Amino acid sequence: MNDYLTFALPKGRIMQDSMELFAKIGITCPEMDNPGRKLVFVNHEDKLRFMAVRSQDVPTYVEHGCADIGVVGKDTLLEQGKDLYEPLDLQFGYCRMVVAEPKELRQDDDPAGWSNIRVASKYPNVTEKFFAAKGIQVEVIKLYGSIELAPLVGLAERIVDLVSTGGTMRENGLVEVETIAEVTSRLIVNRASLKTKHKRISRLIEDLEKVIEDGPRISD
Repeated sequence: MNDYLTFALPKGRIMQDSMELFAKIGITCPEMDNPGRKLVFVNHEDKLRFMAVRSQDVPTYVEHGCADIGVVGKDTLLEQGKDLYEPLDLQFGYCRMVVAEPKELRQDDDPAGWSNIRVASKYPNVTEKFFAAKGIQVEVIKLYGSIELAPLVGLAERIVDLVSTGGTMRENGLVEVETIAEVTSRLIVNRASLKTKHKRISRLIEDLEKVIEDGPRISD
């Protein structure tokens, strides 16, 4: 299938949003209408293949050439630092990566005075780099889910996590202290594929650019 264009897409909402966007430039896959438990879907007529993978694995499949193109959140790219070409912000999946702490702690807390702190996060690399740039020594405790629980049980006083509306944090008595990054879904491309399949990939990027420019923008 070397003449096929292969996509790695995260399972769930991002895959749905990606396929809706791709459909606007004529990239479709009828097999995906009834996916069942399948993980690979093929459009033989247009020589397209789609892989359904975990979001954290998308950059790995693309970097190693198992997929030519992928869609993944900027948070994952920042954390993993893979060698990939990132040509487009797809303008969906918006959220923010923030530092947060308990409301009670925030009342008398001054981030400018931090020198040595403990932070829970599923983004240890981003967290370490962010605080190192501020000259703050940080002990990062890596968690894989329910990050908001860490301050409630004394595992860490602060967390670094993604927020959309901030409702979950507020319900758990946490408040935002700083924003590390704004996050949206990005199109990523394997560097070798960009050379070997240059015409198809360049056309795809150009077509997507036009659709995104003409579409609604994410809110600031």
